[in-house]
Amino acid sequence: MPTIEIYTQDWCPYCDRAKALLDRKGVPYREIAANPGSALRQEARERSGGRTSVPQIFIDGAHIGGSDDLAALDRAGKLDLLLAA
Repeated sequence: MPTIEIYTQDWCPYCDRAKALLDRKGVPYREIAANPGSALRQEARERSGGRTSVPQIFIDGAHIGGSDDLAALDRAGKLDLLLAA
């Protein structure tokens, strides 16, 4: 099972949507609270190549993107392949 990390913040509907998709897939993930101005938010920004929004999602260390990117991978049938690795 791959390692999934998702940087989130409170009151974020996109974060909730991404987590719900992962929950439906039945895969465990590590949620990292990256509220604005925090060191973890800066970490997410650095790891994602400068993206400032949340969520930022990583599978086995590879940057997947945000909620829309995760959903697009799922629609294309590519998310299950990443999760099966």
